[in-house]
Amino acid sequence: MSNPPRARSGNRRDEAARLAVLHAADDLLVEHGFAGLTIEAIAREAGVAKQTIYRWWPSKVEILLDTLIDDATKQLPVPEKPTAASIRAYLRAFAGFVTGDPAGKVLLALLAQAQHDPATAASLQERYLGPRRAEERDLITRAIDAGEISPRLGADALLDALFGPIVYSALTGSGHELADALADELL
Repeated sequence: MSNPPRARSGNRRDEAARLAVLHAADDLLVEHGFAGLTIEAIAREAGVAKQTIYRWWPSKVEILLDTLIDDATKQLPVPEKPTAASIRAYLRAFAGFVTGDPAGKVLLALLAQAQHDPATAASLQERYLGPRRAEERDLITRAIDAGEISPRLGADALLDALFGPIVYSALTGSGHELADALADELL
């Protein structure tokens, strides 16, 4: 009696392996920086073959984007309620994310890489920044319409005015405490 042939799984991802790769990339980025992050090191840390990684992701940038998207979705959801208080809490959470969370380090590393790599810039914009900004723009627009925040600036200018200084603070190493105070002051 022979065993029936095993069903072929094709390119379907094993969720445990996917998560192991994302966590390994996150950890290794914090430990070695973007330049020191390699597919080989990610594979070794995650306990998967390099071929598995290359089958699912074309580059370390795409792995980091998946990590960022997963972590931001879980840890930094855009608020549903368009209130000044929810926006303030979101800004403070964002400040904590970019100044103290390993996932925030992924965002900063991708922003830095995007400055001199057009492919990274395009992928970051398409997969993370564009969709996230659309959600944030909707929140700001609804808050303006509800009279929760001043309509002096348009939604896009207001987003730049709120998030830009926090990102700058994170990039210059000003720390979470300063970023929290900055978030409060900006709003």
